[in-house]
Amino acid sequence: MKLTQIYEGWKNHLLPEERTKAFIEHVSSERTSICEACDKHSSKHSTIRPDAHCVECGCTLSAKTKCLTCECPLKKWLETQIPIEDVKTT
Repeated sequence: MKLTQIYEGWKNHLLPEERTKAFIEHVSSERTSICEACDKHSSKHSTIRPDAHCVECGCTLSAKTKCLTCECPLKKWLETQIPIEDVKTT
């Protein structure tokens, strides 16, 4: 994972832009459901980390699922783009 993607995921998790917030939450919710069902989810492994994370790539899922340019290392979900109709201008 690139530093720009790590930054994007945490920015979208902590300080999402208002105009894209709903779309990011929708994508994250879908991806989180997929991750929770995956055998690589940290809840299915013995780990000392307290966060929900992927044991395949090591990413914290609360941020990784909100990184729109990221994809699952197992290709269970892919990079996405914000549809034009979901971008609200203010």
